[in-house]
Formats: sequence, structure tokens, C-alpha cells
Amino acid sequence: MNQPDQTPTDATEKGVFNSPWEKAFDKILTPFEEFIHRQTTSGMLLIGAAVLALILANGPLAEAYEHIIETLVSINFGSWKLELTLHHWINDGLMAFFFFVVGLELKRELLVGELAQLRHAALPIAAAIGGMVVPALFYFAVNPSGDAAIGWGIPMATDIAFAIGVLALLASRVPKALITFLVALAIVDDIGAVTVIAIFYTDSIALVPLAAAGALFALLMAFNLSGIRKTLPYFIIAVFLWYALKQSGVHATLAGILGALSIPATPKYDPERFRQHVKELMRRFKTNHLPGKSIMTNDKLRAVVQTLKNGVQGVEAPLQRLEHVWHMPVAYLVIPVFALANAGIPLDIASMGETLSHPVTVGVSLGLVLGKFIGITGISWLMLKLDLAVLPKDTRFTQIAGVSLLAGIGFTMSIFVAELGFSGNAELLLMAKTGILAASLLAGISGFIWLYLVSKPVQVVAAAED
Repeated sequence: MNQPDQTPTDATEKGVFNSPWEKAFDKILTPFEEFIHRQTTSGMLLIGAAVLALILANGPLAEAYEHIIETLVSINFGSWKLELTLHHWINDGLMAFFFFVVGLELKRELLVGELAQLRHAALPIAAAIGGMVVPALFYFAVNPSGDAAIGWGIPMATDIAFAIGVLALLASRVPKALITFLVALAIVDDIGAVTVIAIFYTDSIALVPLAAAGALFALLMAFNLSGIRKTLPYFIIAVFLWYALKQSGVHATLAGILGALSIPATPKYDPERFRQHVKELMRRFKTNHLPGKSIMTNDKLRAVVQTLKNGVQGVEAPLQRLEHVWHMPVAYLVIPVFALANAGIPLDIASMGETLSHPVTVGVSLGLVLGKFIGITGISWLMLKLDLAVLPKDTRFTQIAGVSLLAGIGFTMSIFVAELGFSGNAELLLMAKTGILAASLLAGISGFIWLYLVSKPVQVVAAAED
């Protein structure tokens, strides 16, 4: 039977076999555009996971939910045993991958991103510092002593996925440089949060495991300096580093940051050599191509394609490749699973007034909403007034103020710090999480409304300038 002719459409093109959802993958995205796209989707997944956790914690499955996340899971090799609850495996184990991606993003930003040029980096760095210090002071003013005082680090953090997810909804109204500013600010914010965790949220230090961790990190850096670009050796040593930090008392997730900092940022081939390599491979591809024949029956063609794949990997720095590979599982799996395990707080309507007025809840909420707004906006104004920094391209100061509200979405990192600070105090942990959720919701809504009101559609702005 004759096949009817098919006219190429958006879904079907000659020589291309697409499922309907695959068309989007043909777009050529810059690393930054890919980063924004994934953070936006991750933000939506986070919302879904947080809502599901709240439903599970306050419905008929509340007991089963609690039982599952507190189930003991162990790894055994002979007499050696590592046993943690599922909750701790998620917070200490899975989140190490989150910090690994944060570390990769940090290193890239310092080498070639917004933080690489001091003139451009000055504003987001200063704004991030203000957005960490002022919220901590707000919290400490409400909780100056007692068991609650340790929570001062909770409102310092910004959830990059949530914040960028909200800002991306306004992509047609805000300049791209404003999104870049928020990314840079959030990454500096993450550096501060990691430093605070390492210094202030470590109960006790075991010197022998800590020394072992230092030796393992030195070995990773030796791999880097010796030109090792295969990622498997780094992964193996990083696993041992994670265990050494776990035994030392320093939070094990810091192994993710240290591992990321050791990953090489230099590719095997420079672009010119890669171009010549590809040119020769495409000549061989054309020579060995047999029209109408499947590539599965053409060994020479398959060899060319495989060599081309190896060349593509060689022109990418290992850091760049790993950031691309790990960003999706972290954004789409690790962070939502973390939210599912940690956002499930029991809500008692009858005592909600008492909960919302608790000093910890108030301190966290004020820190994230007012503290972030005052700290980021105030320091940004001062830096601009003193001519120590410049506004991002096509950005107005009122938009910086709107971003400072979005930075009050603390969620992932704030909950992480709360789990560390109040690990032995369920009541204060509940109050902290309530404050985080309430403040993040308020900051997200108010930031969105603010930016919508002060920003015009990008097309309109461009037309006005013409």
C-alpha cells in the first residue's frame, strides 16, 4: 500500500522523528537559559511537593507519613554499619548532591559568570550580605536568648528555585539582567548559608575524621592539578569525604561543595581544535553515509558518531558537563523529595493564632520578609549612592526592591538550617517551619505583585526606546 505524502509540520519534519513533547529539546539554549528553565520547573515541583507534604501531615495518612520518614535504613559491609532514618538520609545524603550542584554553579559564576567581574559582582555580593545580616538581626531582636536564639541563621537563606520560578513568570516584563542579578545574589546567599552551617551549626568536632576529610579534599585537588578529567575518581573520593565529614561532626553535605570546587574547569580541547576535529569527522560522515540505510547497519558511520560524541565531551569542561548532568536530577528529584520529607508540618487551626505569634515564628517571618527587603534594598541603595556598583542593564532600582521581596522565599535552605538548629526541639522546629512557609508565601506573592506593577512588558519598553 502506498504511504500518503506527509507535509512537514511543527511536529513532524523530514528525517526527524519526534514525539510531540520532544520538539522543545531541539531548541538551542544557552547554559543560563537552560538553568532558568530548570529552576522554574523545579520551583513548580517544590510547590507541589510542599502542598502534598502538608496534606499528608494533616490528613488520615499523617501517622503513616511520619512512620515512613522516620524508618531506619542501614548500609552494612561485614561488621561495618551506617544506620540513619530515611529523613536523615534525605537531609544528609541526598542534599549533598544539591550542595554539589550549588558548588558547581558557584565555581562557574566565580570563573566566568556575574561574580567574575568585580564591577558587576559588587551589587549582588553586597546585596546578598545585607540580605543575610539584617534578617539575622531581626530574628535575634525577637529571640535574643534561650533555646530559640540558635535559629538566627534560618531567615538568612534564599530559595533560588522558588524565587527564580516566581520571577520567570514575569519574564515578559522584566529584563534578563534582573534574573541574572537574582541568580548571583542567591548563589552568594548560598555561600553565606554554607559558611554559617559549617561554623555555627556544628555541635562537636572529632579531629581525626576531620583530618581525614582534609586529606581527602587535598587528594581531590591533586586530581585536579594533575589533569584528571574522568569524573569517576572524583566521585569515589567524594563519597569517602562525605563519610569522613559525617564522622567528624561537620555537616556531611559540605562534601558536595568541596567536591564541586575540585572539579576541573578546563576542557581537553580548545574550540579551534574541536572545530577542525568536527570538520574532519563530518567529511568522513558524508563519505560513509549510505542513503536509505539505517545507521545501525553502518559500522563506519556509527564509529564516526561515537568519535564525535567523545569530541563533544572533550570540548566541554568537566565542571560544565557535570552541572548539566546533575542539575536535572537535583532540581526535579532531590529538592522535591527534600520538600516532601520536611515541609509536612501539622497545622492545628485552633492554636494557629498562638503558633503565628510565637517568637520563633515571628522572628523567622520578620527576618525573611522585612529583613530581606530592608537588607537587600538598603545596601543596594547605599552601593549605588556611593558609586561602588552599577545597576544591571535595563534595570530600575524599583525592580531591585521587588527582587528583594522575592529573596524572602527561604524554603529549602531555611528549612535545612531549621532542621539543624532545632533538631532536638520539635516544638521550636514546628514554629520555625510555620514561619518559613508563611513568610515564603507572603514574600512570593508580594514580590510578584510589586514587580508586575513597576515593570512594563519588555516589547513595550524596547519600542519606547526606539
